Amino acid sequence: MGKYYDEGILPDELRRAFDVYDRISELDVDLGTFENTVVSLAGANIPSAVFHESGLVYLSGMVAGSHPMNDGGNRVKHGQDAGTEIANGHLRRLHWAISCGGEGGDLNDVLYTVKALGMVVSTDVEFGSGPAVVNGFSGRWQSVFGGALSEFAVDGDDPGGYAGVHARTAIGGFTGRFSLEAEIIVAIAPALAEAIIRNRGWIFPLPPVMLDKVVAARD
Repeated sequence: MGKYYDEGILPDELRRAFDVYDRISELDVDLGTFENTVVSLAGANIPSAVFHESGLVYLSGMVAGSHPMNDGGNRVKHGQDAGTEIANGHLRRLHWAISCGGEGGDLNDVLYTVKALGMVVSTDVEFGSGPAVVNGFSGRWQSVFGGALSEFAVDGDDPGGYAGVHARTAIGGFTGRFSLEAEIIVAIAPALAEAIIRNRGWIFPLPPVMLDKVVAARD
């Protein structure tokens, strides 16, 4: 597990039993590179992630998909695929947000997942498949961290644990030139959150002065 994982307040029975990066590799999730992902916050009004000293990490919404949703099977599948794409993007952001500063943390230090919000684009007043669409997002997240929707679950039970399970709101009726926007909140050990905030601040991408500091420390 991660350097800080053992500091988390968790019952032994619910501690994760696998390396998150093994599942990420098996699922072929691309985490990108430092150079492409760890960038300056200059000119951006909204950060991708915010760390709180309590250990909560708030990830801003991401969008994917090219069609508004209705209850047709193919259209719902398109939305679910968009959800999977968003989850992959959040994993990439979270990996670098936690690990880029050299404090010793990574995705294995995610203790559990707190809350997800999925906002589904649909102008169909009879649309009722919002939760099914957002399952594409939740399923990928649980596949990485553990949960009943995981691709690794058997009969609704993931032998690796339940750290990916989250409270969730899935709602439709929005307009936009995409299919789904989703955001998520996770918990890491407070000691890791404090180390990150003390070293490089609470926001990701990094303010220019902190980006310079992090890059210099890697050289």
